[in-house]
Amino acid sequence: MANVLITGANRGIGLELVRHFSSRGDRVMAVCRESSEALDTLADQIIAGIDMTDAEAVQGLQTIVAELLDGGPLDILVNNAGIFENETLGQMDFEQIRRQFEVNSLAPLHLAHTLLPLMSAGSKIANIASRMGSMADNSSGGYYGYRASKAALNAFGKSLAEDLKPQGIAVAQLHPGFVQTRMVNFAGDISPQQAAEGLVARIDELTIHNSGGFWHANGQSLPW
Repeated sequence: MANVLITGANRGIGLELVRHFSSRGDRVMAVCRESSEALDTLADQIIAGIDMTDAEAVQGLQTIVAELLDGGPLDILVNNAGIFENETLGQMDFEQIRRQFEVNSLAPLHLAHTLLPLMSAGSKIANIASRMGSMADNSSGGYYGYRASKAALNAFGKSLAEDLKPQGIAVAQLHPGFVQTRMVNFAGDISPQQAAEGLVARIDELTIHNSGGFWHANGQSLPW
């Protein structure tokens, strides 16, 4: 049984990750701003009322999670919470871009740093990234804030992977696919359940030996 913490856990991919880990007997701590009826029936512990851009709230999670772990390690941290907007040259919104950086890149780094004292050799950090953060894969432009914030998350994750190798903690950047969630008005190609299955498979495969990679949930290695 693994101790798993998932952010953005009340719906979409996060909720399905909670469902998947819980169904196989792992102990899940679900972090969200507001719980949902579905989440209430799935998670072992729900930590609601957390805005991932609130530095004080994120820092306070160390004490909350430590108490829930009761001396055990945090085995898996899944940084899933994120927001998606679209800026174009004709419609640029710099406040919106800033917000995406705060949620999509700074908050995951802050949380990982905050919870590191609760991790041990063999622990894993899975950052739910996006292939839209890939420079090589960008052939259509647009989405300035989302692309850049996910590229920043990739950079943070790669640095964490290198810095945490001596501690035996592995880090992965994982693209879930184009998923049918509210974030994209349910216009995706795969269901949240399918995405969660692929993501969990990649997390299970993650070791210190392949730490630092950028993968699609289907196992394909993605270009930076």
